[in-house]
Amino acid sequence: MWRSLASNTLSLLIVGLIGVGIVIAWGQNRYEAPQQFTEAVCLSVPRGGTIVNVSEDLVEQAALSNPLILRLGAEYSGRAPDLKAGNFLIPPGASMSEIVALVTGDGQSTCGRELNYRIGVTDLEVELRELDPGAGGYVELASFVPGEAAPPAYAEFVEDPFGRFRVTLVEGATSWQVADGLRRAEFLEGAVAEVPAEGTLAPGSYDVVPGTSREELLAAMRGAQEATLAAAWAGRAEGLPIETPFEALTLASIIEKETAVAEERPLVASVFVNRLNRGMRLQTDPTVIYGVTNGEGTLGRGLRQSELRRATPYNTYVIEGLPPTPIANPGAAAIEAALNPDQSDYVFFVADGTGGHAFARTLDEHNANVRRWREIERQQANQ
Repeated sequence: MWRSLASNTLSLLIVGLIGVGIVIAWGQNRYEAPQQFTEAVCLSVPRGGTIVNVSEDLVEQAALSNPLILRLGAEYSGRAPDLKAGNFLIPPGASMSEIVALVTGDGQSTCGRELNYRIGVTDLEVELRELDPGAGGYVELASFVPGEAAPPAYAEFVEDPFGRFRVTLVEGATSWQVADGLRRAEFLEGAVAEVPAEGTLAPGSYDVVPGTSREELLAAMRGAQEATLAAAWAGRAEGLPIETPFEALTLASIIEKETAVAEERPLVASVFVNRLNRGMRLQTDPTVIYGVTNGEGTLGRGLRQSELRRATPYNTYVIEGLPPTPIANPGAAAIEAALNPDQSDYVFFVADGTGGHAFARTLDEHNANVRRWREIERQQANQ
């Protein structure tokens, strides 16, 4: 009798385990299978939102058939705690696993209307754009300068639950310009305690939501720059006249301010590296300008001869070697150029009238290039 009872119990247990296995396999299959909705869905995830909120919103938009499976899948995969606030475009037919991946780290806030708050080298600009699937991307609605009267489209945007907010930092902007720009961004909160150290903020676009802390955003910019600099430093060329990552950042900021031509950066870097190796002064105008302005805006005029002769820590016509700090926030390409410059014999360069520069190995070659540039300037002045 006991043997029969044990045998029956074991049989029931095996059947039960098989049943559980079938249910799990069915659930996994449903979790990975495409959902049956044919139009893209904008999903808004508020701060403090949960996977339960996400599943309920998707059910309301007819983009999810079984919210329990999505919740269990998110919990089982360990991604539920990584839920991000923002507005996400869920493509037609996305599986539950793809949806969870989008809202927990693999996706960006990319639906509805978009506000891009751009902190440039010379200006601030707010650009409003709208996703137009027919155009294959965003189309501009309006743009304005913070402090000016905002267009009607801005008021409409603020009320849009699917509005995406981005802050874009342009390569070469100074930390003072960044701090000033963030203070003027009405959709951010909190104070900027102090201007960040020059060069420590990574240019790029940062997704935010209204109410994001200004200090939180600055911390993200600092973290991104630290990671970029560490990776470039680890892969640096041998024999550079640069002893620390900080010096690399300083050199990169000079390269960033000297040329806006991407393919030219490694060659410009080679000129400065050659000068440092030969004990020549860097003699670069952007450092002198920084010594005059302290990075607080632009000079708005040419340098005076008295300023080129004045002894300041940033006047590389007077001091030896690098200035004491970076003079702007360089991008990843400028940092990479500073640490992996081209191999060249050039020690001079001057504008060539095309947006780039003419390079020279000797002073005679350089003087000839300067004469050509002066002639171009005269022709442009007479037009």
